[in-house]
Amino acid sequence: MKSLLVFSVILVFAGILIISNLEMQDESELYLDRSVPYIGTDIPRMEGIDGKGVKIAVIDTGVDFNHPDLFGWGPDGKVIGGYNFIQENEPPYDTNGHGTHVAGVIAADGEKSGVAPKAKILAYKVSEDGEGVSSDLIIRAIQKAIEDEADIINISLGVNRTNAKIDHIVNEALEKEIFVVTAAGNDGPGLETIGSPGRNFGSVTVGATYNNLTSSLVATLEVDEKSFTVIPMVGSTKLEEPIISKIVPAGYGKISDFENLDVKDAIVIVERGSDVEGEMLYFSIKEKNAANAGAKALIVYNNIPGIFLGELIHEFIETGYTPQIPVVSIDREEGLEIKESITDESKGILQLFYNPDFVTHFSSRGPVSPFYIKPEIVAPGAYINTTQNNAGYNFTSGTSYAAPHVSGAAALLLEKNPELHHHEIKSLLLTTVMPVSDAYGQKFSIHEAGAGRLDIANAFKAKLIIEPPNFVVIASPDNRIVEKQFQLKSMDGAWEGFDVMFDGPEFIKFGGNLDGSILNIRINVVEDNFGEHEGTMLISHGGIQYRVPFLLHYTPGSISIEQQNGKLFFDIYHPDKWSFAKISVINSKDGSFQTITTTPDKKASIEVFENSQYWIDAKIRINGTTSNAYNVIEVDSLDENQQRWGIDIPEKQILIIISIAIAIAMFGVVKRK
Repeated sequence: MKSLLVFSVILVFAGILIISNLEMQDESELYLDRSVPYIGTDIPRMEGIDGKGVKIAVIDTGVDFNHPDLFGWGPDGKVIGGYNFIQENEPPYDTNGHGTHVAGVIAADGEKSGVAPKAKILAYKVSEDGEGVSSDLIIRAIQKAIEDEADIINISLGVNRTNAKIDHIVNEALEKEIFVVTAAGNDGPGLETIGSPGRNFGSVTVGATYNNLTSSLVATLEVDEKSFTVIPMVGSTKLEEPIISKIVPAGYGKISDFENLDVKDAIVIVERGSDVEGEMLYFSIKEKNAANAGAKALIVYNNIPGIFLGELIHEFIETGYTPQIPVVSIDREEGLEIKESITDESKGILQLFYNPDFVTHFSSRGPVSPFYIKPEIVAPGAYINTTQNNAGYNFTSGTSYAAPHVSGAAALLLEKNPELHHHEIKSLLLTTVMPVSDAYGQKFSIHEAGAGRLDIANAFKAKLIIEPPNFVVIASPDNRIVEKQFQLKSMDGAWEGFDVMFDGPEFIKFGGNLDGSILNIRINVVEDNFGEHEGTMLISHGGIQYRVPFLLHYTPGSISIEQQNGKLFFDIYHPDKWSFAKISVINSKDGSFQTITTTPDKKASIEVFENSQYWIDAKIRINGTTSNAYNVIEVDSLDENQQRWGIDIPEKQILIIISIAIAIAMFGVVKRK
């Protein structure tokens, strides 16, 4: 039975080990020194704030505590404690490297300097080789971090599913005033790619942006005024001006593919790989062939579904090889679309430029729930050079290395003000971000970038705590007006210069007033524009602008709730005739849920057993299509005798277990007879 409760957990690695070009090699020693100042650490360091007295738990592959930048195991060292869950009689020494990378970003103190160089590390080793670990070990590690009185927990790990047990122990850590940071994962750029514990409502989930380097290239491609998503290959360099030219297909980019083909000054598009089994047709070969044929740029579309990061500089290149033209990769579907749609008059516009605040393609995206926002924030997670095993340094990429930037930032805030609650730290970090824009100057969506990019300088100077730091609005034609309250805390007691503005769709009318320390917001949807919409509440206070992003779900139908003695009763409304609905009731504390189905002639109800906020998700069937409706209810009237704790076993499995138990019992009775 125990094995049934152990789920596969995979480390959140980048999936890419960045291979440097010549320019990157010259700058490789500066990577951590670039990302750390870029997020604003100079301001707290001017005041002597560097993480002293703060304990950060790193739940990972352990830490190389012999590294000169992380030196020492025990009370007087950098790594003051922890636990090895793999070999329980040994210290948590890292033989893989991932945990050492993460610890270095947080607190390296030597040749490299982490975000909080004087912070102490608690190392919890839950994996030997970085390939996998049971969810039980993550849970035990979080429990141990709570026992060891960690101030902050960094989890650059992930599971490929929702795990209520992990969510429950994360919530327990939050209740103990521990600030929990999780990596979003590296399964982007698709939506809905974040797993546990990054899905946890209370933790801060971090996505990745590029770094403050000239290597942080972003590419755009337009063909006949339609935009396509492309990624520069490692080894390409920025363009001073866009390439505007015809697009010419050239097979797989072999020399023979260019024979009798006029590609002079053209943008060439080729397929990844080769049509000859076993032939190693490297991207560098395709680039060289295209450049020698006179092309100005090269697009390589994938030979399997999805997009990829290619490398022009690799260990098998010819001696003396240097890329001559820019090369970008593209998803197979989009590449084939370009090939099939272009004509002799078609024009492509390709641009490569430097943008450190661009969300990386690998960073996992939300949403994870209609009721809250993930990821909440992004931080540098590409081209990060940090501590490596055996006294070395290694540059790598992944949200694993974005998360510890936020953990280090939390340590600086906590040293400055040890009385801060975990939710207050969260507010300061999330509302003081820098907005991030895509390659076309449009803000990244909330599902991609959360509120924006970490800015420690702003958070450090901030004097206003806003709770919640982001929110979700649910409205429908029969309930167009939504009111929301925010608890504000002025850390210096001053309210001069306080102002509230709204940035969002014009059909959402917004108003607000300050009543003491309560900000009352009124949102009115004046037009039937169904769907999901984004906006930002902008609050000015003390010379700082705070950003509070929100999502609006405006649905044609709605679901209302009535609470009676621990039972929730539901009424569904929809302007069209509906035939069937599935209602999910989700406990916000741990993500556990119950479901019920209903029809128009049936009164739906469900019993809850714990005081909590519950999220209601209704899927309504109308003429063969599904329409969503949402609601939220706070249950706080149950006494201790009414409440009971559930376990994370779905109803079907419970029924199966009960059936097996009954069968075994009956078999025993028969056998005794």
